[in-house]
Amino acid sequence: MLVDRRTECRHLDELLDTVRNGTSRSVLIRGDVGIGKSALLEYLVAEASGCRVVRVAGVQAESELAFAGLHQLCAPLLDRLDRIPVPQHDALGTAFGLRTGPAPDRFLVGLAVLSLLAAAAAERPLICVVDDAQWLDRISAESLTFVGRRLVAESVGLVFASRDPVDEQVFAGLPQLVLDGLLPDDARELLAVVIPGSLDEQVRDRIVAETRGNPLALIELPQEVSYAQLAGGFGLLDAKSLTGRIEDSFRRRLTPLSPDLRRLLLVAAIEPMGQPALVLRAAQRLGIAADTMDLPEFAGLLRTGERITFRHPLVRSAIYAEATPEERRKTHRALAEVTDPAGDADRRVWHLAHAASGPDENVAAELERSAGRAGARGGLAAAAAFLERAARLTVDPAHRSARALDAAQAKLQAGAFQAAVDLLAMAESGPLSELEQARVDLMRAQLAFVTSRGKDAPPLLLKAAKRLEPIDIELCRATYLDGLTAAMFVGALASPGGGTMDVARAAGTAPQPLHRLRAPDLLLDGLAANFNDGYAAAAPMLRQALAVFGTDMSPDEELRWLWLGTEAALHLWDDEAWHTLSARYVELARAGGALSELPLALSTRAYMLLFAGDLAAATSLVDEGHAVTEATGSSLAPYSAMALAALSGRQDEASALIETTIREVTRRGEGIGIAVAHWTNAVLCNGLGNYPEAATAAEEALRHQEYPGLRYPGVANWAVTELIEAAVRSGRHETAAEAFDWIATMTGASRTEWALGLEARCRALLTEGEGAEKLYQEAIARLRRTRVRGELARATLLYGEWLRRRGRRVDARDQLRMAHEMFSSMGAEAFAERARHELVSTGEKARKRTVSTSSQLTERETQVTRLARDGLSNPEISTRLFLSPRTVEYHLGNVFAKLGIRSRHELSRWSGGLR
Repeated sequence: MLVDRRTECRHLDELLDTVRNGTSRSVLIRGDVGIGKSALLEYLVAEASGCRVVRVAGVQAESELAFAGLHQLCAPLLDRLDRIPVPQHDALGTAFGLRTGPAPDRFLVGLAVLSLLAAAAAERPLICVVDDAQWLDRISAESLTFVGRRLVAESVGLVFASRDPVDEQVFAGLPQLVLDGLLPDDARELLAVVIPGSLDEQVRDRIVAETRGNPLALIELPQEVSYAQLAGGFGLLDAKSLTGRIEDSFRRRLTPLSPDLRRLLLVAAIEPMGQPALVLRAAQRLGIAADTMDLPEFAGLLRTGERITFRHPLVRSAIYAEATPEERRKTHRALAEVTDPAGDADRRVWHLAHAASGPDENVAAELERSAGRAGARGGLAAAAAFLERAARLTVDPAHRSARALDAAQAKLQAGAFQAAVDLLAMAESGPLSELEQARVDLMRAQLAFVTSRGKDAPPLLLKAAKRLEPIDIELCRATYLDGLTAAMFVGALASPGGGTMDVARAAGTAPQPLHRLRAPDLLLDGLAANFNDGYAAAAPMLRQALAVFGTDMSPDEELRWLWLGTEAALHLWDDEAWHTLSARYVELARAGGALSELPLALSTRAYMLLFAGDLAAATSLVDEGHAVTEATGSSLAPYSAMALAALSGRQDEASALIETTIREVTRRGEGIGIAVAHWTNAVLCNGLGNYPEAATAAEEALRHQEYPGLRYPGVANWAVTELIEAAVRSGRHETAAEAFDWIATMTGASRTEWALGLEARCRALLTEGEGAEKLYQEAIARLRRTRVRGELARATLLYGEWLRRRGRRVDARDQLRMAHEMFSSMGAEAFAERARHELVSTGEKARKRTVSTSSQLTERETQVTRLARDGLSNPEISTRLFLSPRTVEYHLGNVFAKLGIRSRHELSRWSGGLR
């Protein structure tokens, strides 16, 4: 019965109409226990004519079993698994135990579910109903929320119902429909149905007030009391929570039942899948005489059919609460005995764990094996839960500490950071080996790094690395390399003992590996030598590291160290290695579904493309990075988006991103972000011709670079060239000369064409008279042999400006025209306008670029259009942007209509100015 709820029903009717008309919608219905969430879901299902309905209900006992809810929802659709892209097919198959393979990224699983639902909805509109979402296992809840945020044009409706308080982190981003109590008139109408006959008006109003219009309370609470009791109301409002009073009402209904019937109900309450046959077999194990669950004595408490369902989740919890601990353990034991150990091993061992009355090594060992299976499927939260339970059932203190340590590692990987801290404390309460104590130190450092990338991580990593030196050389060296990464991110915000120099000094004393030097070893030795012995000493080792990178390395190991590899390439001004490694970084992150790593990989590659002058390709990666961070909640600062806006000359956008980035990274303790933001501002200001501001910004970038107070490559590579140009243009020649002196010592040791081209360009800026011309020509010649076309264009612009100031207008026009054409073709509008202004000063006319017609497209349509113009298919675009292929098709249809074109072929020739 639905009394009132007219507004909510209308909302669900609109959702159904939307889905039938070819688009999608999701909603989270939330409210207190008994407020009417499930009734609204039943209304939705009843009204869903012409649609296919799939359902799942969270069960508290299943909340630690990985993918349990997701599998229940997707099981009827798995015959369509071969219609989704292979990486997604494999990820979902591994998650559900249908195939073996590496643990899939949880967001790749979410994308696979999105594609599967879209494939099913292509045949018939699809309604997915998720009740009791608060009890879904975490990875199922996160995956379905991910799907709900990405639905657009698939003919899919995804409706959740969850009890308050809702986990805002898990269900963030979903539209919400909040249910309150019934309005007083509607509550009185419902009460009149529940209590036939006359009821004193004051009593009625008090009942309505005490129940706060909660429909379940209005229906259930009057059932157990006499009219005389009703006349006094249900008791003081603050005597017990409304939920507790409703649960008490259900518990009172158990009292008249026979002991066997109550035990049978307990079996049904504990068995999470609602399988009548399994419940009856367990009942027989317990000596309960029952051959059916369809008993009249159960009326009002549960319904039977293909599955056993309780009238309300509080019925299940009331039954469980009423049983003694011993009765619960015996019931779990019986269910474990009748659960298939081959087909449902994890659920069986979970029952065994709850059946244990104390430490039990056999059960603990089985839990450990279940954790291994869960981890292999990507169910890190489930693996952590199994390991934690195993630790608590372990007798031997040393073994218990080891299992607690493994559980802490799994909790850390699953993102349950406070739980990881608690388990580390549990591990430390028992005896630990030196290796295990080092693992504790390492995990505390990793916790500090992943939660904030802040200043606490480097000294903790140093401590762990030192402890590992006599125990595990390979892990020790990897920890030092992690320490260098952490210190580089912290930069000027490092705490005492945690700066880059501190880590480098310690890393310089690390024991040498027992095997021949591999790329990670050479990176560690080279980066440490960079600070301890100087750039010239480090350069050969870093070159060797880049030359052998990938040799004898698994894809996972490559992925782990590729960011540092690209940093080494930048240290050397090695544009070829930067190009190769940044492309490999993105390739591996995409192929492996490593969506937690993908934002940094995309940002790294986008920077390479920005320096190469390919702003269009960089824009596609920035779009993809935005889609990934939006989908995954990554906290990576918008580095590449910020640089793209600056090089494109979008001053307002760039300034806003710079300001936001400085604020956010300062809060997190990510000092490198401050330096990058100031460098970006220097680029922006140099492009706009605001040289004093550019010089100030470049000096701020140097002050906040990764190595405070030192002059080593990093952000400094970029900031110093901006400083020299801005300082010369501002008349600050001494500042420019000082900056040039220290960078020239490194470019001279690097000897790449990029490094020597920049050295020649900067030296030309500082050179008086005719000697500057040969230096500009040298810079242009060298940079022409590199991939960094942006640097080439800037050298050409500076040469043209120098020629104009020398009064050589004709020669200046040639250089300025080339610079203008290069910047314009790149989309570097600020520098193009600077070149145009100089060109006009020579007497030549140069037109301003017209506003692109792409401005009529939405942000998402622009992203889809760029990728389509790059030749990607709809499924490929959907994977890049975390959309379904049908949503991509929908956006392309809108693009074609807005641009007045009919095909992808016309789109590829469209000259609307997309960058």
